[in-house]
Amino acid sequence: MSNQDKPPIHPKVVSLASRGIQPRFSDLVQACRKLVMNRLAEHLSGVFGQVDDTLFECAEKAENNKVQTLFFDSMREIRRQRPQIERSYHQKIASNFSDFLDGKLQNPSTAQVDPEQLALVQNEDYEETLQVTNMVSRVKARCTQPLFALDQRLALLNNGQKLGEDSNPFGPQAIAQAFRDALAPCPFPLQIKTILYMLFDKHVMQSLDSLYGALNQRLIDAGVLPNLKYSAQVNPSLSRPAAAKPDAPTSKPQATGRPSAAAPNAEPPLLDLDLSAPPPSDPGALFSGLSSLLDEHRQSHPDAPLLGGTRSIVSFSPREASRTYSASELLAALNRMQQQSAHELAQRLHKPQAVEGLKADLQQQLESHSSLPGDSKVSDQEADVIDLVGMLFDFILDDENLPDACKTALSHLHTPYLKIALLDKALFTQHHHPARRLLNTMAQAGVLYGNEGDERGLLAKMQWVVERVIHGFSGDLGLFDGLIEEFNEYVATLRHKVELRERRAVEAAKGRDRLLGAREQALEVIQHCVEARDLPAIIRNFLELTWADVLVFVLLRHGEQSAEWQRACEVAEQLAWSGTPLGDEDKQRLQEMRVPMLSDLRKGLELLGGYHEDGIRRLLQDLVACQHAVQAKQPQLAAQLKPTLPESPLGAMLGEDADLARQAPSRSKLSVRAQALAKELAKVEFGTWFEFVEGDKSRVLKLSWFSPTTHNYMFVDHSGQRVAIKPLTLLASEMENGLARIVTPERATPLVDRALTAIYRVLQRFTGRTAEPR
Repeated sequence: MSNQDKPPIHPKVVSLASRGIQPRFSDLVQACRKLVMNRLAEHLSGVFGQVDDTLFECAEKAENNKVQTLFFDSMREIRRQRPQIERSYHQKIASNFSDFLDGKLQNPSTAQVDPEQLALVQNEDYEETLQVTNMVSRVKARCTQPLFALDQRLALLNNGQKLGEDSNPFGPQAIAQAFRDALAPCPFPLQIKTILYMLFDKHVMQSLDSLYGALNQRLIDAGVLPNLKYSAQVNPSLSRPAAAKPDAPTSKPQATGRPSAAAPNAEPPLLDLDLSAPPPSDPGALFSGLSSLLDEHRQSHPDAPLLGGTRSIVSFSPREASRTYSASELLAALNRMQQQSAHELAQRLHKPQAVEGLKADLQQQLESHSSLPGDSKVSDQEADVIDLVGMLFDFILDDENLPDACKTALSHLHTPYLKIALLDKALFTQHHHPARRLLNTMAQAGVLYGNEGDERGLLAKMQWVVERVIHGFSGDLGLFDGLIEEFNEYVATLRHKVELRERRAVEAAKGRDRLLGAREQALEVIQHCVEARDLPAIIRNFLELTWADVLVFVLLRHGEQSAEWQRACEVAEQLAWSGTPLGDEDKQRLQEMRVPMLSDLRKGLELLGGYHEDGIRRLLQDLVACQHAVQAKQPQLAAQLKPTLPESPLGAMLGEDADLARQAPSRSKLSVRAQALAKELAKVEFGTWFEFVEGDKSRVLKLSWFSPTTHNYMFVDHSGQRVAIKPLTLLASEMENGLARIVTPERATPLVDRALTAIYRVLQRFTGRTAEPR
């Protein structure tokens, strides 16, 4: 690095003023700092929010108990260390920015480890270095242009002093190294740190694209190099001028005053939204767009209903009102409503809280405590919040994914959540907001486990949380952190119970499948013995109802290649043969083989169970009598032998599965589309959710297992209970006819995200910005 790339070294600490940063930039740099700190805090929360699930999955796949214990112990240790890690991380980021402003931030060392000196480096340190280096390299490769632009603009704030390669306080190196430094004091094994780095890469490093876009836009809006453009400078050493091509190799982007194409990866300005475009993914931009659409809809159709058919709060106020209610008046009204709700909660919890009824109650509270009730209304800004929260709860009440009982419980959070939204708009703009996380967590649990049917279970826990919020929320969001932790502990126990039930269902299905496969094989043997032979009823029934089950047990116990299986099949053939008229020579053979055949028949019946000694003796006597009658050419005597044989218990148990396999259409009879669907279904992973239509109702079930032999697919409900078996071809036919479909991933999206996106689309239609169907 050249001297001009290094920060200037001064003999004393350089203050902001003495470095010549213009006064107009002081607010700007603090705004940038706040933007970065808020975004990074949100994304770091995402890291820790997924740690438990990730470690739990790893524990389930652990090769032994020792490794499994490591993962479970690490869950608790990470929870304990989390506050210190987050605090250390944020302090490091803030310190980097302060050092940058003071001219003290040095270019961090990013030298590669010399392989010859590898022995001098602890293996774990080297592995962590590689983790950080790889994360940083991916961001640099992906964000070349926005990073270059940010470096140029920060250099202007840095009194024109060019930044070193990795001395950008918001650069990927600084952000990744801060996380490594925060983890350094923690006693986590490398295996656990590797998982944390993986989650950090997923939630933080992969979100830096939007952060750099927002930072650049903030600086552009403040007039910092607003006309900075990018142009690719061809490296003359790599290409001759005469042979230059538009896609020739380039050096890093150069700043230029000439017009040129903007960076292809740069995001559109967040403050200049196209309200006709699809809903933005950035929560801040989404909220901004929602406010604009609500304002537009209110100005043109003040009395028109919103999502869910509920009127806007402005339609409850006098049109001619000249003053607006203050924030304190609004909060006081909501406090009174919350106290009233808490007083009557036991009676109210079993009925949903209607959104329009709550707005009417709010208006009544405002008017009854106003000195000028006929001349007061809610301000436009607060009307946006009230209507937006109302549409959120209308969405909850209309959400087909949630059971009705869960919707009812969640609807009673409307009043406290309206208070939160009026106090803190971050409820809409930050994924990690505690109240937002609690609502998402409870809704997701309701989607997954709300139909379990245990009235003392999940629903009771949700109602308990609602009661705690209504009775206990007075402005402190810390209440929600504690409730989230306790609710998640309950859901983890519930999830374990459901997973255990599902595993048992899968093991049972595998056992049934082995039985079904063995029974099909046994029935093929019996069918081969009886076909083309006119056998007396006693011998045919004995083979089909009784000996078939004996064959199943012999096959499962000894295997297809065993002498026992071969002998059992041979006995079936001999018995069938003995029930047909024979010549003199064959009669002599029958006389010789009768004793060993009867001995094996006895052993088979004893193996099968269910027969007493007297029953076995009478049955064998009847079979011998039948043989004598057939050989004496007295079929009428053989027909009179009709002992009572029990129905096959295996046949009864497996009848449904066997019937399904027989009733399912063959692949050759499927349409071209159904065959294509069957081919795709063969690739579907366990855990995929399907929706099945049955008459005017539908139910959502999870694919838990399928048989590689019978190609039957087993589905369980939310409680892990086996509900349905579908042969592959039947499932493909049902999907072709619209009776079954794979549930889209949107169902797994957090409730508030789904709701705000749906509200955005509805408002787009209300304002005529899109004709998208609902």
